[in-house]
Amino acid sequence: MVAESPADFPSHDRTIQVERPSTVTDTEEGRAFLQTRLALFGFYVFVLAGGSWAVMAVASLLLQATGWEQHAPFSFAGSLHLANALLAGALWLATRAGQRSGLTLHALDMGVSLGLILVWVATGIAIPNAPAGGFVALLAFTTGMLTRAIVVPSTARRTLFIGLVGGATLIGIAIWRRVADDGPLPIGAICWTASAVTLAALASHTIFGLRREVQQARVLGQYTLESKISEGGMGVVWRASHALLRRPTAVKLLAPQRVGDHAIRRFEREVQLTARLTHPNTVAIYDYGRTRDGVFYYAMELLDGMDLEQLVAGHGPQPPGRVVHVLRQVCGALAEAHDLGLVHRDVKPANVLLTPRRNEHEVAKILDFGLVKNIDIDPKESAAVSAINTITGTPLYMSPEAIQAPDSVDARSDLYALGAVAWFLLVGRPPFEGGSVVEVCARHLHDEPLRPSHALGRAVARDLEDIVLSCLQKRGDQRPADARTLRSRLEACSAAGQWTAEQAADWWLTHAPKLAPSAASSATPRVVSMDVAARPPATLDLRPSRRGDPQGVG
Repeated sequence: MVAESPADFPSHDRTIQVERPSTVTDTEEGRAFLQTRLALFGFYVFVLAGGSWAVMAVASLLLQATGWEQHAPFSFAGSLHLANALLAGALWLATRAGQRSGLTLHALDMGVSLGLILVWVATGIAIPNAPAGGFVALLAFTTGMLTRAIVVPSTARRTLFIGLVGGATLIGIAIWRRVADDGPLPIGAICWTASAVTLAALASHTIFGLRREVQQARVLGQYTLESKISEGGMGVVWRASHALLRRPTAVKLLAPQRVGDHAIRRFEREVQLTARLTHPNTVAIYDYGRTRDGVFYYAMELLDGMDLEQLVAGHGPQPPGRVVHVLRQVCGALAEAHDLGLVHRDVKPANVLLTPRRNEHEVAKILDFGLVKNIDIDPKESAAVSAINTITGTPLYMSPEAIQAPDSVDARSDLYALGAVAWFLLVGRPPFEGGSVVEVCARHLHDEPLRPSHALGRAVARDLEDIVLSCLQKRGDQRPADARTLRSRLEACSAAGQWTAEQAADWWLTHAPKLAPSAASSATPRVVSMDVAARPPATLDLRPSRRGDPQGVG
């Protein structure tokens, strides 16, 4: 069987067109960000205005006690100063909690900003000394406009509108007072007001433009990147959403400068192969493509749950019934892949994720076909995108043939790894451990695994033990014939059916609040790569790559 060509996948060579967002509330993330920033703006003004009024009030009371007449904070102008703080405080309270719509947030921004400007102007008018009052109003207007431009995400047009309306009011009052006092026109006030409005508009244009560029960089075709889930040496996984379907998605990005063009071509081919898998226990691949700057990405099913490694680390060895329940599902996914000529090559606890489903049993999903091998493809064709004579996988769960002859692995190698995963679930640790890659691999080649009951120190169903140990046979022809045969044996063992839907629901009800969202294939493939082309098996020198530690956890 030959893998489909890139032409069979419409998105392969697609140029990613990025739509330019027009307002900050175009996305849910933008709406939440605007609400947060409005609350921050209100809080800042409330603290500054309210704090300065409080300082003046205390100072006035102290001076009054010494015989000085000082009533500024309690005058009409002082009351307007306090009203300024209260208006900002109302904005803070209206946006600090809950969820406001984009229209409501824009209305609050516009209304409170203009309201603050009017209060600043009224405060200046209320001060008996006209020059001092004009200076206070102008200073408050300039400081307020620049503070809003820096804190609140806004287009330059919106900032300019607020500034022109407020500035016109300020200048109009200044002209009226000068005319009433038969003085010259306030040319200086006009210039300072115009400068404040211009600077505020420029600040909004620059800051909003930078944020828009960041947002554009986080839009891939129909997918908008929302928050980073994980990052490793091979790429970054983001939580994303589809623009039209609003479907939660995990998007993995692989930058050529981080992994190289060769690795990108290999991943592209492997995504094409994985996209052919439709089994419900295999992570679904939705789409893939390249950005204009060469970043390869693929979109896949976003899953909430925990992988088997996290499960055992947090909750210890698992009951046999649950182990059988999980293994049966993984066998189903592997059976489909093997039927298509695909070998996973990195079956391990971290690549099997459990996710709860409402009114259903927990579902196991096999993740990260990033090391998949197509055993039916022409070796000459495969050589262009595959690492020949290189051991690839995780040593703790690697079959003997994957160590000795990595290019000859077949479906039975996945069954060996699945047996090691089953042993891990039953006992709480891998079947073979060591202080180095060499030691771990040597034990896979030569040591016989203990029976899980002996390693665990308590009884485990004999028939289940026999199934697990049959998967861990050194020779492939001594293991179960295929994944379907293994699944049939699991369904017939005494532990089958002991993990009920009710038990699963109760377990997830207790432990689900502790979960963090997980993405399919969120973990970077943990690999050990070794060149064995020129080494005979008897003198095999297994050296860990720089990307992995001795246990294959890079």
